Amino acid sequence: MPELPEVEVVRAGLDPALTGASVTAVEVFEPRSLRRHDSTAGPFVDLLEGQRMLAVVRRGKFLWVPLASGRALVAHLGMSGQVLLRAPGAVDDRMLRIRLRVEHPVLGELWVHFVDQRIFGSMAIDTMTPTADGRSGGFSGLEPMAAGDRRETGWQRRLPSQVAHIARDPLDPAFSAPDFYRVLARKKAGIKRVLLDQTVISGIGNIYADEALYAARLHYEQPASSLTLPRARALLAAVRTILQRALVEGGTSFDAQYVNVNGESGYFSHSLSVYGQQGTPCARCGTTIVREQFMNRGSHLCPRCQRVRGS
Repeated sequence: MPELPEVEVVRAGLDPALTGASVTAVEVFEPRSLRRHDSTAGPFVDLLEGQRMLAVVRRGKFLWVPLASGRALVAHLGMSGQVLLRAPGAVDDRMLRIRLRVEHPVLGELWVHFVDQRIFGSMAIDTMTPTADGRSGGFSGLEPMAAGDRRETGWQRRLPSQVAHIARDPLDPAFSAPDFYRVLARKKAGIKRVLLDQTVISGIGNIYADEALYAARLHYEQPASSLTLPRARALLAAVRTILQRALVEGGTSFDAQYVNVNGESGYFSHSLSVYGQQGTPCARCGTTIVREQFMNRGSHLCPRCQRVRGS
């Protein structure tokens, strides 16, 4: 499933093409791709056609486009969703589920294809709700907005209701490290379970959790509450470093499903230290990397460098 770096790569690619553009036509080829759209608020097509797009915003793995109507177009990529920019008249992509035709004041007409092989992803028009802390709803590439700053109004301090329960991600300028440390101190669950809890910290999936825990020398079952403040700080620093490195390299692509808006794959998979590296020696100590069963998936670690330690 795409994680924060992959979704941010898509957001950054869409931003210059959609910000300020108007939606001229919408075509829905697969109704199941609207499963998260509340039809009682109105038909998806009617709520989107004719709307001007104000920005492209991300929180964790969620993307949304604030609209001039005060609502937002929300896109969730699910397991295999892709949002691709195409020239007008382009041949339909395989597994094309939704097409938006947009008119940009500088770039002219563009087509946006929502492609999804497994149909776990979705698009929806959603209402916007104020953020709990009064700061920007998510990362949009704009300069950070401090609490009390009156320069920005409207959509910047709001987020879709479908995203309201999702915590800020560690690359969000409004992410609170002290709040994160306080939450860890109250959690008795293993640290990896906490990192995967999108209501605590968003955007981290299995791949980047394994990589960050390896970098911080922490076992995935180490109780979160047992981490000292220095170790919690070191873990957050590792998470941010791993995510930023993945962003530079375009995300992690193991197959053709995880691509940017131009259909190109990322190459961070070549930089992974433990994920998918079972059977190879640890770069630090030479011990063989192992894969262990965890929450119906796998955890990759060095059994020597990453041991469960006493509180």
